[in-house]
Amino acid sequence: MRLLPEPGPARTLALSTLVNTIGRGTWLTASALFLTRSVGLSVSQVGLGLTLTALVSLVASAPMGYLADRYGPRGLQLGALLASAVCTAALLAVGSFATFLLIGALMALVDAASRGSRGALIAGAVPPDQRVRTRAYLRAVTNVGISVGAVLAGVGLAADTRAAYAALILLDALTYLLAAAVLLRLPAVPPVPAPTHGPRLIALRDRPFLAFTVLDGLMSMHFGLLNIALPLWIAEHTTAPRWLISACLLVNTVMVVLFQVRASRGTEELAGAGRAARRAGAVIAVACALFAASGGVSAAVAVPLLLGGALVHVVGELWHAAAGWGISFGLAPAHAQGQYQGAYGMGMQLGSMVAPVVVTTLAVGWGVPGWLLLGGMFLVLGLLVPPVVRWAARTRPTEPVGAPVPVG
Repeated sequence: MRLLPEPGPARTLALSTLVNTIGRGTWLTASALFLTRSVGLSVSQVGLGLTLTALVSLVASAPMGYLADRYGPRGLQLGALLASAVCTAALLAVGSFATFLLIGALMALVDAASRGSRGALIAGAVPPDQRVRTRAYLRAVTNVGISVGAVLAGVGLAADTRAAYAALILLDALTYLLAAAVLLRLPAVPPVPAPTHGPRLIALRDRPFLAFTVLDGLMSMHFGLLNIALPLWIAEHTTAPRWLISACLLVNTVMVVLFQVRASRGTEELAGAGRAARRAGAVIAVACALFAASGGVSAAVAVPLLLGGALVHVVGELWHAAAGWGISFGLAPAHAQGQYQGAYGMGMQLGSMVAPVVVTTLAVGWGVPGWLLLGGMFLVLGLLVPPVVRWAARTRPTEPVGAPVPVG
């Protein structure tokens, strides 16, 4: 598979994303140690701060998407990248829990603006039949970028000095500026005229769409299986060597890079996306069963079960991601793509917030019954998506023709 799409808007978006995520990878890898070892915050303070800033980002998602719809997504995306560079550099001034919260909240608002405008930017710059494919390319290059950033961060982590952490932070800030420079090559995307009457944040009043968002958010808890539950399960409940944790994560990364675009085929339409979500729930349930079977057996049996589970899990992950893009783009009115993408992201954020508690309690705490319960939950969630999508499709209104919305 080619890493970048064909020349055009999609390639520009992919290049900007690749540059940006290299910096993001350095920060994700080094942030916890910087905040605890260099700044001197406690682990509980870091955890509380990250939770509070995640809530800020969640609440701001749909409103920021609305701004992208009304004033143009390219301008908001560029502004978010520049503001992210400033906020990231400002991390060097963090010296207390209060300043960490302040800068973290600002970064959360900027992140919400970036995510909301990105969806609207894709919808406006890329033909409808290429939107999901473009999202797939962006996810593939995101995995490459974060992996490269994690390797670069390893140099700073090995040094474990204030200067090394500062260099990683400034590298992250620089990648935001470079990503903005690349994005300047993308033509401006004008706002789509909206109806002159009615509520502004229509995505938050769209009950069928919100029902899908909740289902998709709960389904997204499967990301916590590989990143949180499986490492603990391997270390505490199996005889498999601990290097297998890294092997499972490597399988996931390589598969996403190689096959995310291919897995997105057929999800451009709502019906195909709904079927992909159903398949995703089924295969993730199979992965849970394979993980459960790896407990209490010899290493010779546990290793293939765990690797097989990781392989099956990532197939479900690929289908789940593609389904979500197809449905969120397909259900959104043309004039409200930004706020609908923001609302869709709220479900993913909720899933990521509750996943640590749910997957550790069930998979690690309850053991085999917990794994099977998780598998059953993902199976049911996948089965529920197609009827909810059909309900949502039936309730799509004919878009009224509105007067152009003033810009500026």
